[in-house]
Amino acid sequence: MAFIKINTRGALAAAALTLIGGMASAQVSSFSTPPQGSVWNTMATVISGQARESGGGRFVVQPYGGNAQMMQAVNDKLAEFSLNDVNDVITAVSGTGEYTMSMPELRVVARINPFPVGLYVKESSGMTSVADLAGKSVPSGWDAFPIARAHITAILAAGGLTWDDVKQVPVPELIRGSDDMASGRVDSAFFALGGPKVAEVDASVGGVRFLTVEANDDTLAAIQKVRPAFYFADIEPAPVRVGVKEPMAFVTWDNVLVAGAHVSNDQVKALMAVIFDQRDAIAGAYPPLGAINLETAYKAYPGVDYHPGAIAFFEERGVTMAPAN
Repeated sequence: MAFIKINTRGALAAAALTLIGGMASAQVSSFSTPPQGSVWNTMATVISGQARESGGGRFVVQPYGGNAQMMQAVNDKLAEFSLNDVNDVITAVSGTGEYTMSMPELRVVARINPFPVGLYVKESSGMTSVADLAGKSVPSGWDAFPIARAHITAILAAGGLTWDDVKQVPVPELIRGSDDMASGRVDSAFFALGGPKVAEVDASVGGVRFLTVEANDDTLAAIQKVRPAFYFADIEPAPVRVGVKEPMAFVTWDNVLVAGAHVSNDQVKALMAVIFDQRDAIAGAYPPLGAINLETAYKAYPGVDYHPGAIAFFEERGVTMAPAN
């Protein structure tokens, strides 16, 4: 029988290194999102899937009830990343608007894409513009998704209306709001363009349409009184844009990737490499993410800081920060 002499100390050290390496490679990062069916949940799922496929990291998508819970999870180190309206990140950091306490651990990573939102209705309703909602019912309350209050306020303003001009029907959050519209409990629903839930409702009720708004200097001033980073985007009909029946303007904001200050620079840079280097694959899985553009992803926003890992990534790629609008 042959015996092999083993250097015990060396073997233990090698085993320890193997264990540590395995733990590092097994590290899982979390995306906090709204419930399934929402646009941010879909986007996070697509990005996470591409990261796993390309070796850019392991991610899980954790749904929460609304924006406040999403941001709280990142701020409190329960999640590493999230996707959100930059306006909401600004108010979360400062503890203003719908937020009763500041969340100073939130960091912007990158501008991902423009994010058009609107009110939509059953096509059979005969309504075509937000102005047609005068005297009709609009989802209100939004206890689990308070960000919608400001968004709908801006959309109504762009249609020449206020909350006093419509009937308010309380709904808790996005998915329930669309379900209530489909069932006839409320005349309209709020959602982002391209949301899977909109396509689901479209199929169930025989067609939906987003309501048009008036995009001019006066209505731009009106929506920016609600949120200073709102703007109008012109949208053309396309198969993936369910409910867009003709060229129309949407109230829009910049959608940003957010990370906690606790997230390492390497984690941030690895995810950014997936997003920008695998853009075509990501867009193939979810076309609205085709708007990802490294050259426009580094933009100054008031009241929020960029994650140092993101700053390093942009510097390495030769991208300079664009001024705020």
